[in-house]
Amino acid sequence: MASLRASGLLFSSSSYCCSKGINAVISVPKLPRIRFSGSKTPLKLVEELNLRNGFTGKFPSEHTGLDQYEPIKSTTSTATSAKLYAILEAVADRVEMHKNIGEQRDNWNTLLLNSINMITLTAVTMVGVAAGAPVLALKLSSTLLFSAATGMLIIMNKIQPSQLAEEQRNATRLFKQLHSQIQTTLALRDPTELDVKDAMEKTLALDKAYPLPLLGKMIEKFPEKFEPAVWWPKSHESPRKQHKTQGKNGWSEDFEEEMREVIEVIKKKDSEDYTRLGNLALKVNKILAVSGPLLTGIAAAGSAFVGHGSWPAIVAVTAGALASTVNTFEHGGQVGMVVEMYRNSAGFFTLLEESIGSTIQEEGLEKREDEEMFEMNVALKLGRSLSQLRDLARKSSTSHVHGSTIDEFASKLF
Repeated sequence: MASLRASGLLFSSSSYCCSKGINAVISVPKLPRIRFSGSKTPLKLVEELNLRNGFTGKFPSEHTGLDQYEPIKSTTSTATSAKLYAILEAVADRVEMHKNIGEQRDNWNTLLLNSINMITLTAVTMVGVAAGAPVLALKLSSTLLFSAATGMLIIMNKIQPSQLAEEQRNATRLFKQLHSQIQTTLALRDPTELDVKDAMEKTLALDKAYPLPLLGKMIEKFPEKFEPAVWWPKSHESPRKQHKTQGKNGWSEDFEEEMREVIEVIKKKDSEDYTRLGNLALKVNKILAVSGPLLTGIAAAGSAFVGHGSWPAIVAVTAGALASTVNTFEHGGQVGMVVEMYRNSAGFFTLLEESIGSTIQEEGLEKREDEEMFEMNVALKLGRSLSQLRDLARKSSTSHVHGSTIDEFASKLF
């Protein structure tokens, strides 16, 4: 009996302990209740996901009930956006292409310049040694080196690597600008077919103005006459003008006259000055491009006659040294890049003249860009404040009255 009573007590205490343990394990604190603000948030989340994925169907309207539906986005608008996004991707790809090729062509300029100068100076040294003790090996080596330098210089001066690199830098900047314009269009409003056409024309115009291949499509490096760069489509109308329908958009006769004065200053001062400088740089580059190979050719001929008197060696050494100097000045100083810089700057002012002129000539005032926005854009492109732009127009108008010439350039950027 005693043992049974002890066993009962032990079992009872064990059960009690287990019961307490189980209660301790399964007792959890109460979680706070979370309140939702109705069906508005989930519905808007669904709408946002649908729009982000390009869904063109319908979703339940919170205003008309779950059994009625309203369209999110028309199929036409979605197709137009897809086209513009495709152009956007192509433009982004061109930015990378021109950037990478520009770096490559800049390396060409450095490597070719250093290589040709080393070849020329080595040949000059050989001629100097051979003049004291004529050795056939030295004469032959120097002649071959001068001939190789001549051939490399002809190719280098033909393609102008520094000018090629500047072309790609300009193309990269302009394609980035176009990329930003397309992104702005997509962010501000639903694109139209006119936006797609405009972006396509601008892309193709840039491709034509700044070609990537060298053979067959390379820009002429030594044209007969200096011409500004043209990278915009001709006779195209900006799609932004098609969305202006509110009255005169702030345009007045005084503002139109102000813009005409700005155009005149740009034409008579900035465009004329950059055209003059571009012509000067082009002439200098032509002279240097001919002088380098001519001097190395003379040095090659002189080195072949070393040992037949002192004059051949003197001619070879002098011509080789001058050729190295001319080559360094032309390609080290990147004269070709300067020509392209002036060509691009002249093109910038030409584009600005055409943009302002075409806007002023627009017959319907409601189709023009807003006057305040237009004036701000012109001022920013010229690196001026609005007050400085108006002051420039006033000075130009005053100069006509007094028969004088304004001594100020329109642009303060370059």
